[in-house]
Amino acid sequence: MDPGTGTRKERPKPREPAARLEKAKQRSAQQELKQRQRAEIYALNRVMTELEQQQFDSFCKQMQGSGE
Repeated sequence: MDPGTGTRKERPKPREPAARLEKAKQRSAQQELKQRQRAEIYALNRVMTELEQQQFDSFCKQMQGSGE
């Protein structure tokens, strides 16, 4: 019975690397997605900060024009 048990244990082994490879691919894809999203968030934050600064400068010019 030991050889039969050994044979059964050997059969799933070829499947395990495939499952591990699939999980590794999923993790890699998830990591790439997170990196892309993070880069997009930083880019959006930069654009929004620039826009906010432009609006603030415009507001300051309006206030100076009204005060004079």
